[in-house]
Amino acid sequence: MPPELERLEVFIGRWITEGQTFATRDAPAMQIVASDVYQWAPGGQFVMHPAYGRIGSMNVGGLEVIGHDPVTGQFRTYFFDSQGNITTEALSLHEDTWTWQGARARCSGVFTERNTILTARHERTDDGINWVPSMTVVLRKVD
Repeated sequence: MPPELERLEVFIGRWITEGQTFATRDAPAMQIVASDVYQWAPGGQFVMHPAYGRIGSMNVGGLEVIGHDPVTGQFRTYFFDSQGNITTEALSLHEDTWTWQGARARCSGVFTERNTILTARHERTDDGINWVPSMTVVLRKVD
């Protein structure tokens, strides 16, 4: 396994995710409950991350694939959601904060409790300039 990929080992495992969306003028705040699994794909070059859960009463889920781009030195994520959308983001680690950065969404996450808790704060933008909170989740490692 390339040394760059070893940094992703912190994600590997099964997680229970709980949190809440932020209210908007169009929707109230909603509870989030989900299951996330991070595992190495065959060959150990990518991480597969299936996620299933609920936001309010809506079933949600998808598959994220994380890999390393040797040209840019960054990790890239590709997310295929249950509504048929595909998004891609840059994933980076600076000090103790992981950051996912996309065109319309971004997230920052920090591991605590000996890497058994990941607290993530998501933001979104409509114009690419003004960012607003969209949800906060806490992932607790169960396996």
